[in-house]
Amino acid sequence: MNIRNAEMDDAKAIAAIYNHFIVNTTVTFEEQIVTDLDMAKRIADVQSGDLPWLVAEHDGTVVGYAYATKWRARHAYRFSVESTVYLAPEQLGRGFGTALYATLLKHLTGARYHLVVAGIALPNTASIALHEKLGFEKVAQFGEVGFKFDQWLDVGYWEKRLTTVS
Repeated sequence: MNIRNAEMDDAKAIAAIYNHFIVNTTVTFEEQIVTDLDMAKRIADVQSGDLPWLVAEHDGTVVGYAYATKWRARHAYRFSVESTVYLAPEQLGRGFGTALYATLLKHLTGARYHLVVAGIALPNTASIALHEKLGFEKVAQFGEVGFKFDQWLDVGYWEKRLTTVS
């Protein structure tokens, strides 16, 4: 496995991974598929904000991605980010998610971010297990905050402190 910064040429593979989850699951609240161009713009937006967007490759194929975005726009939130990770469905349970997420956390720590927040649409035992394995702790849950596939969905929030900012 190789973990590296995403490039614009990765947008097609990333969109294909994400679109599976849009169409087939409630782990994302997006309901319309994302085009390759939309995904390329999202990657560029994240990276232009000096935040990481990483991909994991296995045998030359992108099998997952992880990135961080600013938690909120106000200046006082500048040391907090929200993380996202997705793997191709056929790659789940192979350790790629753990390696990819650990690399993302290492990048964020090196950039002196203090707190990472992760929102998880519930239920999602695999995502909860991944986050808690990496040291995240549950801090909140909003009931019936999303509606997809004719059902109300809760979202839980996990956090992980990375550094002490001085």
